[in-house]
Amino acid sequence: MTRSEFDDIRAFLADEATPPGDLLRVARTLIDDLEHTRMREAVLRTHYLRLLTAARASAAAETVGAQDPLAFVRHELAERGQLPEDGEAVQRILADARTAAALLACLEDAAPQRPRGQRVRRCVGMGRTLPR
Repeated sequence: MTRSEFDDIRAFLADEATPPGDLLRVARTLIDDLEHTRMREAVLRTHYLRLLTAARASAAAETVGAQDPLAFVRHELAERGQLPEDGEAVQRILADARTAAALLACLEDAAPQRPRGQRVRRCVGMGRTLPR
């Protein structure tokens, strides 16, 4: 969800004219979205952990002089269908990696510092109670 979508939701919730039924619908939708996001995060964390474990095992295998230290990484990539198949794909992947590294370096250099303290709220409305 983008920042403007959050701002729109805040404004909708702060609007005194919003019917309680609409608020309940928004709450249910947000709970569903939150649950979906948490599940996706859990899956991504699992994939990351598997890849990190494979990378560490490959580095350890290289340290002890194993014949094929990249076997762990290769296996993990193969399970995801991510192994490069031909020379063109290899060159593209290497170019993408170099570009990504350069972009990340630029982002780290230009990262704005967030101000400390309380966050300013964009949408402010009067407090209200829902009818029972």
